[in-house]
Amino acid sequence: MKTKILKALALANLLTLCSVMPTSLALAADAPKTIAVSVKRFAYEPSKINLKKGQPVVLEITTEDVAHGLKFKELNLNTKIEKDKPGELSFTPMQTGDFVGHCSVFCGSGHGSMTLTLHVTE
Repeated sequence: MKTKILKALALANLLTLCSVMPTSLALAADAPKTIAVSVKRFAYEPSKINLKKGQPVVLEITTEDVAHGLKFKELNLNTKIEKDKPGELSFTPMQTGDFVGHCSVFCGSGHGSMTLTLHVTE
Protein backbone atom coordinates (compact mmCIF):
# COMPACT_ATOMS: atom_id res chain seq x y z
CA MET A 1 0.00 0.00 0.00
CA LYS A 2 2.77 2.45 0.96
CA THR A 3 4.58 1.62 -2.27
CA LYS A 4 1.53 2.48 -4.37
CA ILE A 5 1.11 5.80 -2.55
CA LEU A 6 4.80 6.66 -2.97
CA LYS A 7 4.65 5.79 -6.68
CA ALA A 8 1.54 7.92 -7.12
CA LEU A 9 3.17 10.88 -5.34
CA ALA A 10 6.34 10.50 -7.41
CA LEU A 11 4.30 10.43 -10.61
CA ALA A 12 2.31 13.49 -9.53
CA ASN A 13 5.54 15.38 -8.76
CA LEU A 14 7.02 14.40 -12.11
CA LEU A 15 3.92 15.55 -13.99
CA THR A 16 3.90 18.84 -12.10
CA LEU A 17 7.58 19.41 -12.85
CA CYS A 18 7.08 18.62 -16.54
CA SER A 19 4.13 20.96 -16.87
CA VAL A 20 5.93 23.88 -15.21
CA MET A 21 9.38 23.47 -16.75
CA PRO A 22 8.55 24.00 -20.43
CA THR A 23 6.60 27.16 -19.63
CA SER A 24 9.49 28.76 -17.78
CA LEU A 25 11.91 27.71 -20.52
CA ALA A 26 9.60 29.11 -23.20
CA LEU A 27 9.38 32.45 -21.37
CA ALA A 28 13.17 32.68 -21.18
CA ALA A 29 13.55 31.73 -24.84
CA ASP A 30 10.92 34.25 -25.98
CA ALA A 31 12.42 37.21 -24.10
CA PRO A 32 13.62 39.68 -26.74
CA LYS A 33 17.31 40.40 -27.09
CA THR A 34 17.80 44.17 -26.77
CA ILE A 35 20.64 45.76 -28.74
CA ALA A 36 21.61 49.43 -28.55
CA VAL A 37 22.49 51.01 -31.90
CA SER A 38 23.94 54.51 -32.18
CA VAL A 39 23.67 56.42 -35.46
CA LYS A 40 25.61 59.46 -36.62
CA ARG A 41 26.77 60.82 -39.94
CA PHE A 42 27.67 58.45 -41.63
CA ALA A 43 27.72 55.20 -39.64
CA TYR A 44 25.83 52.78 -37.43
CA GLU A 45 27.55 51.50 -34.28
CA PRO A 46 27.76 48.56 -34.18
CA SER A 47 27.84 48.12 -37.95
CA LYS A 48 27.33 44.33 -37.76
CA ILE A 49 25.00 42.40 -35.46
CA ASN A 50 24.82 38.61 -35.03
CA LEU A 51 21.35 37.18 -34.39
CA LYS A 52 19.72 33.77 -33.97
CA LYS A 53 16.84 32.69 -36.19
CA GLY A 54 13.56 32.75 -34.25
CA GLN A 55 14.89 34.85 -31.34
CA PRO A 56 12.93 38.10 -30.86
CA VAL A 57 15.06 41.25 -31.10
CA VAL A 58 14.60 44.90 -30.22
CA LEU A 59 17.02 47.39 -31.74
CA GLU A 60 17.04 50.54 -29.58
CA ILE A 61 18.31 53.20 -31.96
CA THR A 62 19.54 56.68 -31.04
CA THR A 63 21.03 59.54 -33.08
CA GLU A 64 23.19 62.36 -31.83
CA ASP A 65 23.17 64.62 -34.87
CA VAL A 66 20.31 64.63 -37.41
CA ALA A 67 17.34 62.44 -38.33
CA HIS A 68 18.24 59.06 -39.80
CA GLY A 69 16.39 55.96 -40.86
CA LEU A 70 17.02 52.24 -41.04
CA LYS A 71 15.48 50.04 -43.70
CA PHE A 72 15.96 46.33 -44.34
CA LYS A 73 14.14 45.80 -47.62
CA GLU A 74 14.45 41.99 -47.57
CA LEU A 75 12.98 41.81 -44.05
CA ASN A 76 10.28 44.43 -44.66
CA LEU A 77 11.57 46.56 -41.77
CA ASN A 78 11.78 50.34 -41.75
CA THR A 79 12.00 52.98 -39.03
CA LYS A 80 12.86 56.67 -38.69
CA ILE A 81 15.01 57.99 -35.85
CA GLU A 82 14.69 61.62 -34.77
CA LYS A 83 17.40 63.53 -32.91
CA ASP A 84 16.90 63.23 -29.13
CA LYS A 85 14.00 60.81 -29.67
CA PRO A 86 15.11 57.15 -29.57
CA GLY A 87 13.47 54.70 -31.93
CA GLU A 88 12.79 50.99 -31.65
CA LEU A 89 12.74 48.30 -34.27
CA SER A 90 11.20 45.07 -32.94
CA PHE A 91 11.21 41.88 -34.99
CA THR A 92 11.93 38.17 -35.00
CA PRO A 93 14.27 37.00 -37.77
CA MET A 94 12.72 33.95 -39.45
CA GLN A 95 15.34 33.33 -42.15
CA THR A 96 19.09 32.91 -42.05
CA GLY A 97 21.62 34.94 -44.00
CA ASP A 98 23.14 38.39 -44.16
CA PHE A 99 20.75 41.33 -44.43
CA VAL A 100 22.04 44.81 -45.15
CA GLY A 101 20.08 47.79 -43.86
CA HIS A 102 20.49 51.28 -45.27
CA CYS A 103 19.77 54.75 -43.96
CA SER A 104 16.36 55.66 -45.32
CA VAL A 105 16.41 59.38 -44.48
CA PHE A 106 18.80 61.57 -46.47
CA CYS A 107 21.36 62.92 -44.00
CA GLY A 108 24.17 64.35 -46.12
CA SER A 109 26.91 63.49 -48.60
CA GLY A 110 27.87 60.15 -46.99
CA HIS A 111 24.27 58.94 -46.70
CA GLY A 112 24.65 56.26 -49.39
CA SER A 113 27.47 54.51 -47.54
CA MET A 114 25.57 54.04 -44.26
CA THR A 115 24.87 50.34 -43.72
CA LEU A 116 24.08 47.99 -40.86
CA THR A 117 24.44 44.25 -41.45
CA LEU A 118 22.38 41.64 -39.62
CA HIS A 119 23.97 38.18 -39.69
CA VAL A 120 21.27 35.61 -38.83
CA THR A 121 22.24 32.01 -38.03
CA GLU A 122 20.35 28.87 -36.98
